[in-house]
Amino acid sequence: MAARRQMVRRVVPAVLAATLLSACKPPPDQRYEPDKAVGQQGLAAIERAGCGACHDIPGIEWPRGRLGPSLRGYTDVGLIAGAVPNTAENLAAFVRNAPGVKPGSTMPPIPLTEEEARAIAAYLHGLNKHA
Repeated sequence: MAARRQMVRRVVPAVLAATLLSACKPPPDQRYEPDKAVGQQGLAAIERAGCGACHDIPGIEWPRGRLGPSLRGYTDVGLIAGAVPNTAENLAAFVRNAPGVKPGSTMPPIPLTEEEARAIAAYLHGLNKHA
C-alpha cells in the first residue's frame, strides 16, 4: 500500500505538469504568422457571417456581441473554447462547426467555406501582432 501511494505521489504531479504544459501556447518562434491580405479577407468574412452579433471583435465597430466570448486579445488564447489547442487549422475547423470540434459547444455551425474559415483564423491570429 505504501509503495502504491509513493508511486501515485510521483506519477500524479508528472501527469498534471504534462497536461498543463500541453495547454500552453507554443513559443513565439513556433507560432503561426498569418498573411495580412488573407487576414483582411477574414475580417470581411467575419462581417458577412455576422460574428459580431455574438462576439466583441476588434475591427468590427457594431454590433459588439456579448453572448460569446470577446475575441480581443485572441492571440493570447492557448485553448479554443478551453479545450482545443489554438492552431490555425483547429480554429478554422471550429469557426465552421464548433460542435463538431468541441461537442457541447453552444456556438452553432456557421455556413462558411473552408477558405473563409482559414481567412478568419488568419485574421484572429493576426490580432495584436503589430499593436
